[in-house]
Amino acid sequence: MTNPVAFQLLIKVLRKKSWVVYGKKPFGSPVHVLDYLSRYTDRVALSNDRILSAHRGNVTFSYRDRKDHDRKKTMTLDAHEFIRRFLLHVIPKGFVRVRHFGFLANRSKSLLSKCRQLLDLSPTVPKLPTRSVQELMLQLTGLDITRCPLCQKGTLLFLAKLPVPAPWDSS
Repeated sequence: MTNPVAFQLLIKVLRKKSWVVYGKKPFGSPVHVLDYLSRYTDRVALSNDRILSAHRGNVTFSYRDRKDHDRKKTMTLDAHEFIRRFLLHVIPKGFVRVRHFGFLANRSKSLLSKCRQLLDLSPTVPKLPTRSVQELMLQLTGLDITRCPLCQKGTLLFLAKLPVPAPWDSS
């Protein structure tokens, strides 16, 4: 709609309407529903590292095709179509992300122990083992980040943290 007055009138009428939310049974199982929703609660719609190129009015990005054995594929879209699809994932003003709602809201964090209890889990969250970044990277990726990336023989030593340069003022 291009007429703001007509749009506001429509919104006013819709707010007075009694809404009934219909949620049909999922095709798979509750596990499938949680798997689907979990992909959207803690992440952005598309991270920067998945955008492979953007030039000549086209955007190429990578994605996982869950229907094809989770294979990684690429897709190229016209920039306008890419932006249209991306904006479908932007939350409208006044809405909150699931991770900021209900028992996950900051003011309700105390309910997490009750949730854990109802799930027959220990009410206290288990402490994660504290490991250095180097130990975690070695365990997760098999890469020793203390080794020289070129020769893999020398050991990198942390000598000092460089100060962040002050913003350049052109005035």
